[in-house]
Amino acid sequence: MASLHFEQEEQVFAAFYASQAPLLRDVCLGLQKHIAELLGQAHGIAGVKVEGRVKDQDECLRKFANKYRYALEEANQPYAIRDHLTDLIGIRVVCLYDDEIWKVAELIRPRFDVIEITDKIAKVEGTDDSFGYKGLHLDLAYRAEDAGLEPGQVLPVGQFELQVRTIIQDSWSVLDHQIKYKKSIPSPLKRRINVLAALFELADREFRQIRDETEAGLQSALDETALQDASPDNRLAPRDGHALSELNAFTFLKIVNHFFKDFAFEPAKVDGFVESIKSWSPDISRGDFNSIVRHQIGTVKRYKQYFEERNEGLKFNPYTVIRHCLYLGDKDTFQPALRRNAKEAFDTWLAQNPPPGRPGQDG
Repeated sequence: MASLHFEQEEQVFAAFYASQAPLLRDVCLGLQKHIAELLGQAHGIAGVKVEGRVKDQDECLRKFANKYRYALEEANQPYAIRDHLTDLIGIRVVCLYDDEIWKVAELIRPRFDVIEITDKIAKVEGTDDSFGYKGLHLDLAYRAEDAGLEPGQVLPVGQFELQVRTIIQDSWSVLDHQIKYKKSIPSPLKRRINVLAALFELADREFRQIRDETEAGLQSALDETALQDASPDNRLAPRDGHALSELNAFTFLKIVNHFFKDFAFEPAKVDGFVESIKSWSPDISRGDFNSIVRHQIGTVKRYKQYFEERNEGLKFNPYTVIRHCLYLGDKDTFQPALRRNAKEAFDTWLAQNPPPGRPGQDG
């Protein structure tokens, strides 16, 4: 029964915590799994990490004493400590970009009853004298089955706190807790902390803008496959500026997605492969690369069919096809594109099956 005696309520809470700790951990794990599954079914949110924790008993008591005890006792209002701990169970979702925070919240909110939403980003941005960059907090009510328990099972607490943050916000929160004094400190030190918080916020914004501009760059890259060669040596002439003629990840994908429509090129592999091509031929342009692939891919596809028929279980993936196209297009420049045994096998086949006098087209 609630009272105004802190020591008594402290003992009651300690007994509750000791008896319910195993179930609290089970509920936490169940909610963590449930939310991870919900987010796993979503599209457009990458790199999400879901963590869970049951708040430590001593931390619970400190929070109550610091945040609620004085006001309750001043108002002569009896209390039970557990009734004021909305985050005894906490689930944290860490996403990559700041515009994904509300996307995560909107995916999860319909699955639970929302008790309260606290936008701690807006709170921090609304004052010049506050530290911390905490993300979005939601207090949510849940059912036993949401935590993987039998329907109707008695729950140790009826709600949990969901925190949604970016990686940057999460990092700042960890570091923020290590700053021992943040309010009554000299102004120069306070300004330095403010600058540090602003740098974290700027990093969040820059990561999002880099993502957006990367996507925009990929979409806006000219479709090189639609351009015709303008010179006898199959090179674009004149070059229409470095930004348009450069072979980079964006222009590479524009070209290869034309030839390999059903293949998913992974960004990390594309990055490394394009750098390899440029190390073999530092001056190669997007037009050069497109011309080589377009003119050699017919021959290489015939060799691919021959190779796979005679080597059961071995397949030419698009990267292997492109390597052979480059080698066939300029054997001196692109010798490193193929290993010695692959070059020997390809050269032997080419001697018996010379490319047609007129370069083959994409078949």
